[in-house]
Parts: sequence; C-alpha cells; structure tokens
Amino acid sequence: MNMVETALHYKNDLGLNVLPIKAIWSGKKYDKKPLIPWTELQSRKVTDADIKNWWSTYPDAGIAAVVGSISNGVVVIDCDSQQSVDEMEQLLSDSLVVPCAKSISGKRHYYFKSEKPIQKCVRFYGDMDLQAENSLITLPPTTGKNGDCYEWIVEPQSQSDFPAIPASLKASILNNTNLLNNTILNNTILNNTNLLYKGTTEQPQDAKTTTNHNDHNRPQMFIFGTRDNDLFHTANCLVKGGMPDSEIRQVLEKIILSWGENPDAKWIEAKIKSALDRAERRQKNWMDEVKEFATTTDGYFSTTDCHKQLQATTTDHKKAINMALLRLKSAGIIEKHGEKNGTYRMIQQDEENVIDLFSAETTSIPLRLPLGISDLVKIMPKNIIVVAGESNAGKTAFLLNLAMANMHRHKVYYFSSEMGAVELKERVQNYDKMDFGEWKKCTFIERATNFDLAIRPDGINIIDFLEVHDEFYKIGGFIKKIFDKLDKGVAIIAIQKNPGRDEGLGGARSIEKARLYLSMSPGKIKIVKAKNWINSMINPNGMVMEYKLAKGIILRPQGDWKRE
Repeated sequence: MNMVETALHYKNDLGLNVLPIKAIWSGKKYDKKPLIPWTELQSRKVTDADIKNWWSTYPDAGIAAVVGSISNGVVVIDCDSQQSVDEMEQLLSDSLVVPCAKSISGKRHYYFKSEKPIQKCVRFYGDMDLQAENSLITLPPTTGKNGDCYEWIVEPQSQSDFPAIPASLKASILNNTNLLNNTILNNTILNNTNLLYKGTTEQPQDAKTTTNHNDHNRPQMFIFGTRDNDLFHTANCLVKGGMPDSEIRQVLEKIILSWGENPDAKWIEAKIKSALDRAERRQKNWMDEVKEFATTTDGYFSTTDCHKQLQATTTDHKKAINMALLRLKSAGIIEKHGEKNGTYRMIQQDEENVIDLFSAETTSIPLRLPLGISDLVKIMPKNIIVVAGESNAGKTAFLLNLAMANMHRHKVYYFSSEMGAVELKERVQNYDKMDFGEWKKCTFIERATNFDLAIRPDGINIIDFLEVHDEFYKIGGFIKKIFDKLDKGVAIIAIQKNPGRDEGLGGARSIEKARLYLSMSPGKIKIVKAKNWINSMINPNGMVMEYKLAKGIILRPQGDWKRE
C-alpha cells in the first residue's frame, strides 16, 4: 500500500484519527513535526477527502494519529528502553495478542483500547509513558531522513485487534502514577480508580497527609516485576515467626487485594499457595530438591550450578546443598566427575536400553514447520522440538500454524494450558484462508501439567505451553519424561523466554533433549540448535528470520533466513 492507502486503512479499518507528519532528526532523538494544525483533530473526525488532500500536498509525509476517545479509545504504552520492554512483557498474559510497533529510535509502542477517556501519564512505571487522550503517536511506515522507519511487529487489521487494557496493567498505572505518591498500600487511594481517568488530577487529601517525603528514596515493594517475590519473602518471615497458617493467609490476601486488580478467589488462592509453598520449601531439608536436580540433569554439573538453579542465596543454604550432594555421593546416586572439585554426574542405575539399529526407522518424518524451517532441518521419530518465546512473540501462532500444516497428514494433538475452547475458537477463526470445519482434523486437549501421561507416542504432540514457576531446574526433567514416552512420534514444546536471551526458562536444561531449538522474540525467530540438516553444506544454527504477526495467528515472513 502507498501512504494514502495506508492512511485510509488506519482511518476506516482501525478507527484512528490520522494526520500527515514529518519525522526529523534533532540531536540524539527524532522529533515528529505535524504538517498541518492538528488541535482541531482532537475533537474532529478526519475524512477520506482530508487524507487524499493532505498526502497530495505532502506526498512524502509520514503518518501519525491523535489517540484517545477521538480514535475510538485507542491508547498506547510507549516503552522507552529495553528494561521497560522487559517489564511490559511481564505484565502481559502470554495468550494476549497486543498490536506492537517499533519506532525509529528503537522504542516499542503497545496498542490497547480504553472504554473511558484516560489521561496521559508520563513515566508511570520506569521508562513507560501512557499516550492517551489528545496525545500524538507516530505510525508505521513513517520514515526518518536517514531511511529508518517505524515498523509493525504485531500488526492490527481491524478495530477488534486492539485489546482492552488488562486489569494488571491498569493496576500498574494506578499504583505507580505520581498521583498516588507511592502510597501503594493505601486502600482508599487504590480503590479510587477515577484517579486514572481524564479530568481527575487532584490528589486525595489522604495521600497528601500520609506521604513520607523520604519514600522516593526507598525501593517500592509489591510492584510488578517484584511483587510475587515480595509476597514470598513476607510469607517466609511469617512462617519463620510461627504465625498460624490461617492468619498468614489473611495477611497475604490483604496484600494481594491492595494491588487493585479485583481478582477472583481462584487467582488469589493460587498466589497465596505459591508464596506459602516456596516459604515451606525453604524451611525443610534441602535433600529432596538437591536429589531432584541431580537425578534430572544430563551430563555433569557443579555445586555452583546447583546453588544457582535452586536459588540458594545465603551461606547456610549453600552449605546445606553441599552436604546433600556429599550424601548423594555416599549413597551411590552421583559420582565425582573429572579432576575438578565440586563437579558431579549421576550414576546410571537403571538397566541399559539396547538400541536395535537394524529395525530403527531411517527416514525423517515429513513434518511441515512454519516460516520455511522445513527447508533447513529435518525431523526424525522421537525428536523433541522446543520453541522458547517471549510473551507476545507469537509462540501460539507458530504452534497453530504447525498444527494447521500437518493435521491433514498426521495425527495432531494440541495440548493447551492457557486457552479454553472459546478463546481457541476465536483465535483459529482469525485464519480466514481455511474453513473453520477443517480444524476437526486436529484434536485439542486442555491440560496444564503431567504432559508425559497424556501424549500420544506415535502422534504429533504440540504442548502450548510447558509452564514452570520458580523451580526452573525441573524443566529438563519434564522434557525428558516426555521424550521417554515417545516412540515414532514427536513433541513440540513451547516454553517461556526472558527478553534478550536465546535460552528459555531453565537455561541449558531446556536445550539438552531438543533436536531443534527455536527462540522467538517479537518480530524475529532464531534457530539456536538444529541437529539434523537438510543440506549438509548449509548449517542452519544461528540463522534468523524476521516476521510480522497479524490477527494472533498469521505469520508473515519479512525476507529470507540469514545470519545476524
């Protein structure tokens, strides 16, 4: 599309109040200069004739929009640093598809919809800005003078693609705006949600009188990114102090309710249980956890590896782990490895499984992988494929595309841990190039744990996704259990990944059993590990491809596979 067509698409399909703009380089940043007076566009809807006239006058102009109520409630979270992008991804559910664009300067813009007019908030959380009522936001493909341009990472196609601001994100805005002056546990203020909305700029008297002027120098507790850990430390202290369990639960529930999310009872109970489970684990003997770690680790490991994976932070914890390792060695479960002190490996206790080379399958499985990966790697029976992805990177879209490409030739089983029938149906219906009835050829199963008990040994098993909490060291054991149940089939396992890393949660332990390991970030996929190459002269390891995600299921390649 040319710029006129793009501007008309933004207006008519996305409901955005657009105008022409010029992106110019000014010092160390880009300034956006509207090419027309735009104050009136805060209250007047743009017409098709306006758009055609403006871009006839300014054919090289970029595109901006006045967001807020004039654009049907569309608002934008502007993340000004990689840290803020990482924090934003933590706030979003992995199943929530959020339109996202990358700016010329590398910022990320996340697009949402607000039912009420909502006021602009600058630096409401770290380097995040809320661009809302009467704010101006620049849109792709606006280009700066050096040729850099705004790009969609997840591109919206209609107004329905803009999700409502999640409750968790609203709570983050509310809890961190200067209007609250850091009084995060003040229920009176937290319950006053009108503070968030346009026209309510006055700070309540209670907030003014209860503020400690030194609070800004103190680390904030119970904010996004740290609140689960803060809840655990609180529970841990209360357990150590001997408070009865029922009273601990009351304290934790009050803290959770103070976050202002209006959660249901099931969600509250899950948070309390997680915090208490972690606290109780820290009070018991370390032997169980050390044994679990040692017996599910392939190859050798060091005491330092064990400390790190089990999150031992104090000298006493590390001593307890070291003693547990020595006991396992004395019991004949692990043995010293090499000449270096503190390095071990598990002793194989089970009877060896003899490999029958003469009856083994010699041909690969004709498995079609999205984005042309099938042209680079081949998949053999009993292979594990791991897809490690950030939130909102398109893991589910990748897996649904894989299911769609193979369900006409293979028995495909799709295990969903996050989405129920309604949400899955809505997602697959967005793929309008295939009749919805064809999805009957894929078996969808709702399951969140113990996948090894449910997978089909000879089928194509897609696991969306394998969830681990703070016990990341266990992920290798979970994957091994799945591997052990496979015969002629394969398993494709999605796991979470932190931004800026190739490895998913669990680190190297998530890679050990994989014959193909993929890493997904918004707009980019990387082949981290591929053991079976289609062409022995073309090593796919380390190759990347850029893509765009639309409607939560459509993956559009942006160029070919290449090396970074």
